[in-house]
Amino acid sequence: MPEIMLGIIVLAVILLFVVFFRYVPIGLWIRARASGVPITIITLIGMRLRRISPQRLVDALITSSKAGLNLTVNQLEKHFLAGGNIERVVKALISAQQAQIKLTFEQTCAIDLAGRDVLQAVQMSVIPKVIETPPVAAIAKDGIELRAKARVTVRTSIQQLVGGAGEETVMARVGEGIVTTIGSATTHKEVLENPDLISRTVLNKGLDAGTAYEILSNDIADVDVGRNVGAQLQMDQAEADLRIARARAEERRAMAVAREQEMKAQVQEMRAKVVEAEAQVPLAMAEALRGGKLGVMDYYQLQNVKADTQMRDGIARAADPSEPAEDDKHTGK
Repeated sequence: MPEIMLGIIVLAVILLFVVFFRYVPIGLWIRARASGVPITIITLIGMRLRRISPQRLVDALITSSKAGLNLTVNQLEKHFLAGGNIERVVKALISAQQAQIKLTFEQTCAIDLAGRDVLQAVQMSVIPKVIETPPVAAIAKDGIELRAKARVTVRTSIQQLVGGAGEETVMARVGEGIVTTIGSATTHKEVLENPDLISRTVLNKGLDAGTAYEILSNDIADVDVGRNVGAQLQMDQAEADLRIARARAEERRAMAVAREQEMKAQVQEMRAKVVEAEAQVPLAMAEALRGGKLGVMDYYQLQNVKADTQMRDGIARAADPSEPAEDDKHTGK
């Protein structure tokens, strides 16, 4: 029985030591004190309870203390609990201090919580970044297309990092300046001879306003001549005009054919009426003979007149071969 009690006591002591060293980082406290960071055991235990990594926070405090930054435990805990990166913030403050850039802890935390890499931003303030734009195509007033590629040197504007536009906006505005310069040139040769016109336009317009960057220089890396868009447009317009003219001519031809067909139909109708009327003549003459309205001598006289008329027509056709025969007139040949 005493042996069992002794085992329970030993086990309890072991568990007590495990729990103690789990929530009381003695080694970390010793290292912090040795580095000159005034932190207490109670503060480290409170970090454990608040689910804050004491290792990361103490390392950040030691680094800032060695760099001469007056940061407190509460400042780092506040930023850590807000979801910030305390290591990156401390490194950014040290870099800004070494580069003599005015940057406060609150500004650094705000930039970090905004989702920007504050350390990279400070480094870009010291070492500017070169952004190469994709080829931007524009057309001069003479219709020649030019493709220009620019290299833009920018540096971070610390004051504009929070709420300022990003790199994509800078590239878009530089492309706008390229298009404006080429489009306003009278001929494409002006741009080829003086590519610095584009650089001056970009810098003079202040295209970096409202962005997180400051444009230091805009150098035109390459300018290529593209298509003759003006000539192509004229060719397309001429082709369109030709198609319209052909369509109108086809419309007039169709109307003329329809009118001709209509006239032929009218002529055939008139010929049919003439034939019908001629067919009624013998019937009318017979009726006149039976009714006594036309005598035999009158009929023979009419036949003589008709024969005389046919004879004269024959003489006229002999003199003019192009005149169709009487039978041809009736048949329409």
